[in-house]
Amino acid sequence: MSNVKPIKVIAATLMLAVGVAFLTYAMSASEAAHRDFISYWATGQQLVHHSDPYDSQAILQIEKSIGYRAGTPIFMSEPPTAFFIALPLGFLSAKAGAVLWSLAIIACLMASIRLLWILNGRPPDRLHLVSYLFPPALACLLAGQTGIFLLFGVVLFLYFHDSKPYLAGAALIFLTLKPQLLLPFDLVLLLWVVAGKRFRIAIGALTAIALCIIFSLALDHSAWSHYTQMRAEQIDDQIAPTASFMFQMLLAQNHPWVQFIPTAVACGWAARRYLNSHVRWDWRNDMPLLLLVSVMTSPNAWFTDEAVVLPAILYGLYQTSDAGRSLIPYCCVAGVALIEVFANVDMNSGLYIWTTSAWLLWYLSATTLQGKSSKDRERSVIKTAA
Repeated sequence: MSNVKPIKVIAATLMLAVGVAFLTYAMSASEAAHRDFISYWATGQQLVHHSDPYDSQAILQIEKSIGYRAGTPIFMSEPPTAFFIALPLGFLSAKAGAVLWSLAIIACLMASIRLLWILNGRPPDRLHLVSYLFPPALACLLAGQTGIFLLFGVVLFLYFHDSKPYLAGAALIFLTLKPQLLLPFDLVLLLWVVAGKRFRIAIGALTAIALCIIFSLALDHSAWSHYTQMRAEQIDDQIAPTASFMFQMLLAQNHPWVQFIPTAVACGWAARRYLNSHVRWDWRNDMPLLLLVSVMTSPNAWFTDEAVVLPAILYGLYQTSDAGRSLIPYCCVAGVALIEVFANVDMNSGLYIWTTSAWLLWYLSATTLQGKSSKDRERSVIKTAA
């Protein structure tokens, strides 16, 4: 981009260099052992030797070798399509792997925020910098979780779906890391592709998925059977701070299928919403609410997975700013969530049960109560990578 000032490039390079130096100095193997990153590193160690990445005894032994003290292993919960992000860690020590993993998360977050800023019309203010303090994104970085990779995939799709459909479709591979997280979004995406005959996006997505499946089988011929066995053993012990899980606890604790009822209702709502407005469907305007509802009704999600709703949060912040309304309500919600993050509240704690509903309610107030008083810059999606 010819209009990027050299001073900004230099500043960004210096910030990255300082980040690398800090991570290299601060991160130790024992520190990495207490982050969720350890599950991806242990998986990578197994994949390098073409061993079962879901073998509980082997994973536990690898994790204990760098200071992990618990008696049960931390598994990589993602399906084998995620092997492409775990394999590089198998060639590195725990410390080097933790630094690389953290830098990858930071880079995806920075790229996502930059692209969202462009999609919102490159406003001259610095409101987008608030995104770096979005609590789920910070929790992702601190825990070494993959929520920001999902965010990156969603933003790439949003940015390229018109100009580079094959790339936009391929970017959806990141959503396979947590296939249960965005089911209403996935349904609308399918309807949009079929109704508009946007087969290049479908080809891009299917090609990326096929390559990842072939890659996973090349590393472990029984990868998918190992994965399903691991999930079957773990699912009964999982406690997810989601509205769907609480719905199950209230109505039928011994029937896990009950938690899919809110998801099914959300899918019905999403399909009807799309079918009623498919002619004028605009991903930039219609995706935010869809993301929020999808995550809130997901049958299984952690607080870090909520990083994927950042496009909705930033969109709501711009709408609030355009209308001249106060950002204090958002700051209050985010502030309480930040307190929980820095207090090291476990991701599966019920103390996070309120966050998805809070983001949704704040977004609705930010985008519907402003009415026609908004300046509404009519930011448009950039058709080409600027």
